[in-house]
Amino acid sequence: MESRMDMSSLLESPSIVTVATGFKFTEGPVWHPDGYLLFTEIGDPWQIWRVIPGQPKELYRDNTNRATGLTLDLNGDLIACEQMSRSVTKMDPSGTISSIATHYEGQRLNRPNDVVGRSDGNLYFSNRGAGSWEDETDIEENGVYRISPEGEVHQEIYPFEDPNGLAISPDEKIYYQINTRPSAHIDAFDIADDGSLSNMRRLFTFPKSEKPGFPDGMKIDIEGRIYVSGPGGLWVLTANGDKLGVIEFPEQVINMGWGETDNQTLFVAAMTSVYSIRLRTPGTPIPLSL
Repeated sequence: MESRMDMSSLLESPSIVTVATGFKFTEGPVWHPDGYLLFTEIGDPWQIWRVIPGQPKELYRDNTNRATGLTLDLNGDLIACEQMSRSVTKMDPSGTISSIATHYEGQRLNRPNDVVGRSDGNLYFSNRGAGSWEDETDIEENGVYRISPEGEVHQEIYPFEDPNGLAISPDEKIYYQINTRPSAHIDAFDIADDGSLSNMRRLFTFPKSEKPGFPDGMKIDIEGRIYVSGPGGLWVLTANGDKLGVIEFPEQVINMGWGETDNQTLFVAAMTSVYSIRLRTPGTPIPLSL
């Protein structure tokens, strides 16, 4: 269902600011409470960059094992999905990197892609790559997994065609999961008290389009609106899956993350650059216990 809305009513300012540019392919933007943005660059040499708004970019981590999606855990440590090491890792302030998920029931993960956290300490990640690296695939199908606060890995959605970006509602009762190909859609699930997922239902299906772009990353504001990459730009949906409109960017939108002290800046990874826009409504914050 489509419910047209003037996108300018959502924006504090119509200006799209170039935060950093000149990369091969940007992904996984996440704002750190110490006042800087982190994001991944996909393609050799696969790096993580740091940007303090208004200052030059800085290399934050080299040789990332093909890291893609990023978030923070409750302690503010950087969580990364690493495709080459086939693991989800944690990087503490000293720079020490440790694996927090490598296997499920004795089988190595395939290709962790994106990750989101809940205030109870649960972390959810999409595990892709089944069948694409035939000599390095242990788990036969793609799926979504959960790392419990105790460090146990649980299989939550299996099989799932092509799990990509993921998000959690402001009240932490609904989990959203993107399917990128060949059917481009978003599914919703109920979250139980222990973090397990159930009651899968279709929230939104993207229509076929000749415009560049596909559903990849996704974030939610505190009123429940969903911001998701799609054909032609950044799509905005209601919590019920009604399309409100599309915000266009200079490049194809890939992923995004909320930031700044008021959480009203949306940092958008779009191919070779990272952009920012200011929204009137704050985004759902990353849960922290700091």
